[in-house]
Amino acid sequence: MKFERIVWGVILLFIGGILLLDNLNIIHFYWRNVWHFWPIFLIVGGLNMLFNRNNSQVGSILSLVVVVITLSFLFFKGQENPRNRYFWGGNRNSDNDFNLDIDNERNEGETLTFFEPIVAADTAKKTILNLSGGGTLFELKGNSDSLFYAKVKRRSGRFFLNKNTTDTTNVLTFKMQDKGSRNKSWSFGSGRNNSVELNLSTTPVWYLNLAMGAGKLDFDLSDYKVRTLNFDGGAADVVLKVGKLMPISDINVKTGVANVEISVPETSGCRIKTETGLSNRDFEGFTKISDGVYETPGYKETKQKVFINLNGGLSNFNVSRY
Repeated sequence: MKFERIVWGVILLFIGGILLLDNLNIIHFYWRNVWHFWPIFLIVGGLNMLFNRNNSQVGSILSLVVVVITLSFLFFKGQENPRNRYFWGGNRNSDNDFNLDIDNERNEGETLTFFEPIVAADTAKKTILNLSGGGTLFELKGNSDSLFYAKVKRRSGRFFLNKNTTDTTNVLTFKMQDKGSRNKSWSFGSGRNNSVELNLSTTPVWYLNLAMGAGKLDFDLSDYKVRTLNFDGGAADVVLKVGKLMPISDINVKTGVANVEISVPETSGCRIKTETGLSNRDFEGFTKISDGVYETPGYKETKQKVFINLNGGLSNFNVSRY
């Protein structure tokens, strides 16, 4: 067997292992730290060519030892907190929404606040909230004088808030991004979890789009006019309490491995449609209409209706009435 293949196999195993451990939140690996040491790979390549010039088994073993030592060094350096947020160094200024966050990731446990004031025109507009984050506890704490208010206890990642508005719609985006990656807004694990306390205005009609890779979400929406709530999550713990202030409310939940508890008003009619695979289902007080369809007694006669769509793999779904 050629030792060159073994060396490249070890390098690929190293990269794949780091990616997997980082995505599972077992370690926190900063590739920007490794990037600064890229000349090491030139040295390793040169040593590999020298040691293997005469097809010496001893030279091949020495080459492999050098690779292992080098990767061990990079594994250690990659877990250090970075001094800047860019691969190429420096601390450039930026006018985008990331400036709402404090950039020093070494300062853990800090408290941040985000808010968007409410104006008179907002009361008549459709209001969309796009919320996403991983390894985070989100709790809805009640009414706010602002359109949106969030108190964040941050231990990892970055948060930002953005508002786009038209004549008929407000779109709020509140997002956590892990370690500066523009596409990574999720993570698994524990130990470095963030917590977010939210306060929303009860005035507008809300359309909620919630995404979470891992974490917990606890929303008491009984005092809010919620037309639609979409939740897309992985290994999450979700608690939702739906109100009766809208004629129709749609609740759509899609999960992987999660615990989902939904409470609906006893005076509202509720229909549940499920595509839950091997998930556990507990729909106390509901009548099975057909395969995957459940309704509350007197569903058709009620004025307020809640439609719940559940889609999950190995999840626990509990829907109850209050």
